[in-house]
Amino acid sequence: MATCPECEYDEIDTEDFEEGDTLSCPECGKNLVLHGNDELDFVDDDDEDLEDEDDDVEEEEEDADEDDLDDEEDEELDE
Repeated sequence: MATCPECEYDEIDTEDFEEGDTLSCPECGKNLVLHGNDELDFVDDDDEDLEDEDDDVEEEEEDADEDDLDDEEDEELDE
């Protein structure tokens, strides 16, 4: 069990989580990240924004790859 650094709720079950995983405090709702053995810290909001941006970039790259494949198929049909 871990303790929330915000509200000091001390019954947060971290058994099913690994280091680096994020979870929310069931008492105050703060976003937390697991560091080591039952050590919790606040999730850095900047890190979450970066993850969201990374997801957006990956989606754009996948869309571009699909468009390239469609163009190649169209060229083959034209020949």
